[in-house]
Amino acid sequence: MDYTKFIKFYPDFPIKGVNFVDIIPFLQDKQLFRSLVDDLAAMCAAPNVAAPEARGFLFAAPMLYSAANVHNVIPLRKKGKLPFSEGDLVQVEIMKEYGPDHVYFRNSDLAASKPTGDTVEITFFDDILATGGTAKGLAEGLNAQKVTIGGKEYKVKVKDFVFLVEIDDLPGRAKLEGIAPVKSLIHVTEG
Repeated sequence: MDYTKFIKFYPDFPIKGVNFVDIIPFLQDKQLFRSLVDDLAAMCAAPNVAAPEARGFLFAAPMLYSAANVHNVIPLRKKGKLPFSEGDLVQVEIMKEYGPDHVYFRNSDLAASKPTGDTVEITFFDDILATGGTAKGLAEGLNAQKVTIGGKEYKVKVKDFVFLVEIDDLPGRAKLEGIAPVKSLIHVTEG
């Protein structure tokens, strides 16, 4: 299906010079949304999906209902959004188009993952690939983790990146390809 025709663009939002890609129209049609989520889930090479808030959640959580083998969604949240026990919260610094930020995840959410061999493989999913700063920072933070599941320690590895939309004329893909393969359902340009 040609999903591109459903996307809207808003120039100079949230700041001047940024062309905002609006994916909310995908939420306005049940069949369209179901098709989109199934197509995204089929692109995921790992059974565990890590997704940053807020728009990443809109598409990652429904993947649990898809026919694909998505087992677990690991939420990646902004400061103050995840309740946690002592030692459970991991902070990762990221570089967004608008400047530096921090995102958090819980080791206990990683421990709910389905291991593959001696590794917890993760698909990093987000709605938009632009400059790649968020995905790069979070992938590096996830790859630095080890998690204990059932008494056994596993390495954490981002196996692939999946994006709903990739802005092809921005450098995001180049930042990520050294970490894992990059897959995008929809390709657009800034111009």
